[in-house]
Amino acid sequence: MTVLSYAGASDTGRKRRRNEDSYVIAPPLFAVADGMGGAQAGEIASRLAAAALEDTDPGSMSGPERVESLIQEANRRVHERAIADPSTSGMGTTMTVALVEGRNVTFGHVGDSRAYRYRDGEIEQITEDHSLVNELLKSGKLSPDEAGTHPQRSVITRAVGTDPDVDVDSFTLEAEVGDVFLICSDGLTDMVDDEDIRSVLEKFRNDLDRATKSLVSAANRGGGEDNITVVAFEISEDGAETARMPMVEEDTMENVAAPKVDTMVVPPERVEQVFVEPGSPEAAAVTRREPISPAARVRLVLAMLLLLSVAAVLLVWGLVR
Repeated sequence: MTVLSYAGASDTGRKRRRNEDSYVIAPPLFAVADGMGGAQAGEIASRLAAAALEDTDPGSMSGPERVESLIQEANRRVHERAIADPSTSGMGTTMTVALVEGRNVTFGHVGDSRAYRYRDGEIEQITEDHSLVNELLKSGKLSPDEAGTHPQRSVITRAVGTDPDVDVDSFTLEAEVGDVFLICSDGLTDMVDDEDIRSVLEKFRNDLDRATKSLVSAANRGGGEDNITVVAFEISEDGAETARMPMVEEDTMENVAAPKVDTMVVPPERVEQVFVEPGSPEAAAVTRREPISPAARVRLVLAMLLLLSVAAVLLVWGLVR
């Protein structure tokens, strides 16, 4: 078996200043990474991780061993950069990787970017989100409806680059001719439900370029609250001619409307400590913003000193009178 066709599309979305997603289309390797961190750190993290996949020689490794090795190399590069460069401290990225080898497709997965399989008109999520909301779903503390709107749905429990080593979920599936695999960032799945993703793949079954673009458009119509990245590829018989679909990155003036609300990484053992009950006063107050830049911090301190000076002058003047 081989890859018959593939396509990728990425968009900043309607409410972000920068696109912190990266993706790799280097058959037989495909991947999506969704960066996190203040300033431009998220963008740096995802691009470092993507580069690690593209320029690392796997040697004789294959299957889960190869995929895990590639993700560990990505983790090493991101972590070392975060240590060496204070402006990127704490940065990280999700990463979902697919490797096609004959009849087998091996996946490696860290974070909440997802992989799906479309087969015979049905769609199945084949990765499990490493997220606070998913942990609470599994424990019965949240319903599916609550999970979809929970203010902490951007909190993940695992990321590439935040620690010296990363725990990678890896598994291998046996593919069938006609299977379509989809890898995407949460900018798609937070805006478009699984059934609508299935409908788009069914409609554009034979045109993955249109399918990926349509999914990006659907996410933007749904609000476009985050960066949106979609990669799709189809499995065929050996010898079939591969159709190389264009890789698209779109942007609009609407994309500079607001700063990115960042993802948080919380280890699984701390899930209970950070959980906010849906509908509680605390839930409405949960936001995660980019850190204040050094220049902005200086301006804020100067403004506070000025206000204090004025207040002191007025106080002395009042006492003299």
